[in-house]
Amino acid sequence: MELSKLTIKEIKDKVKALEEISDELIKGLAADSRKGVQKLAQKLVRQKERKRQAIAKFKRMSRHENRLSQQGYNLIAGIDEAGRGPLAGPVVAAAVILPVDTLILGVDDSKKLSEKKREELFAIIQEQALGIGVGIVDSQTIDRINILQATYQAMLEAVANLEQEPNYLLIDAEHLPGTDLAQAAITEGDSNSVSIAAASIIAKVTRDRLLVGYDQQFPEYNLAQHKGYGTQEHIQALEQYGPTPIHRTSFKIVKNLS
Repeated sequence: MELSKLTIKEIKDKVKALEEISDELIKGLAADSRKGVQKLAQKLVRQKERKRQAIAKFKRMSRHENRLSQQGYNLIAGIDEAGRGPLAGPVVAAAVILPVDTLILGVDDSKKLSEKKREELFAIIQEQALGIGVGIVDSQTIDRINILQATYQAMLEAVANLEQEPNYLLIDAEHLPGTDLAQAAITEGDSNSVSIAAASIIAKVTRDRLLVGYDQQFPEYNLAQHKGYGTQEHIQALEQYGPTPIHRTSFKIVKNLS
């Protein structure tokens, strides 16, 4: 790229079209006398550093999967849930099997990600995963068997709904009863395992979409905004309108208003 013969806009357009930015190109941009080109070089340096850090983080989060793969486990399912704490709506669990050699930059605990980023990663995980299973347990069942047992049920359903049976389970901070599959509970798993982080994103986005659907049925509660959690707005709506069929009466505040 002969920089001296190009306008700043032309340079930016050409750089934007490149799949990979070489260090040599960045040096050439930095050496250009035009401040606009120098700023572009600085921006590209920052982008490359962010990408380097993201790759390093992904590799750190893959250590459990890599260790198990070396032991012969080739179908490792990460498991996580969303929706233990809300006053309304189901608990949703997801099980995700990723290829051992995958690289999905930005995968992390879903709570640390913006809604936009979760949606982006949800689509990428759907494309790259070897298998995705989802389990959903409704509020009535949660009230009947309690949230912990409902979470286990959702996790077991998620595993059962995988297209192929995994040979190892990595679970966020939990030991999962009711299965003979080999497993390990990973402390803060959604921040320390790519498979569990992927599952947390699938579970969170799936549940959020369900609550957006419920918002159409019960618009006065603004469920699309708070997703059933006990915000002040939600509690005020409960006090004014009373609980809906998707509210959990196992919460005292809901039961008292029933």
